[in-house]
Amino acid sequence: MSNTQRADGIAYYPGLAGQRVVVSGGGTGIGEGLVTAFAEQGAEVHFLDIRKAPSEALVERLEERLAARTPGRVSFHACDITDTEALKGVLGQIGDIDVLVNNAANDDRHRLADITQDYFDERMAVNLRHQVFASQAVAPGMARRGGGSIVNLGSISWHLGQPGLALYETAKAGIEGLTRALASELGAEGIRVNCVIPGNVKTERQSRWYSAEDEAQIVAEQALKVRIQPHHIAAMVVFLASDAAAACTAHNYWVDAGWL
Repeated sequence: MSNTQRADGIAYYPGLAGQRVVVSGGGTGIGEGLVTAFAEQGAEVHFLDIRKAPSEALVERLEERLAARTPGRVSFHACDITDTEALKGVLGQIGDIDVLVNNAANDDRHRLADITQDYFDERMAVNLRHQVFASQAVAPGMARRGGGSIVNLGSISWHLGQPGLALYETAKAGIEGLTRALASELGAEGIRVNCVIPGNVKTERQSRWYSAEDEAQIVAEQALKVRIQPHHIAAMVVFLASDAAAACTAHNYWVDAGWL
């Protein structure tokens, strides 16, 4: 189906209405933008998060906002995605899905000298490992439904070699390799796998670290003089999940306002 443009400026993809979508780390930040965008499409959205209060508040806001169109379409599942068995259990309870968005991540700052083996393992678990096992868990169901879309969230950070993020950047680099490998393996089942690479996105968490001067510097380093917001990332993810992107797989899609 082709997409249409709604009066509120949101691109609407009719094929996403009623689709079952799972978003990890959906309670805040970019994840909140993703959950909101899919709910606006009329999808059945399930999101996983470890933070209960903001996640429940998001569900309440969306239910009130969308009640006239899509009542009961958003569900929160409390889950620590670093617990692989718990992750698989929640995904099993949700059932076969059409779209998986591997969004959950944590960009905790660290120095090489301070890295321990336990910290290394924990950083890989929160930023990379769950993407592997979530994809493994949902792929058979996607195949049963005739195909699907997996969208992995990468990061511009490792392309820039930013300091204080060695393990985060290692994991995010691995996600791009994972995307290519899964696209090749799952393509015959009609499952598309892509990676979205955000630039510096203004979220509540990120805003804690930046002064007004820092914010100005971020915009100055971009070709487009706009501050990237979660809805900019969500717009790309929703497109890749839709049948408008039916021939798109195995590639990276940058939403960075042209970082120079």
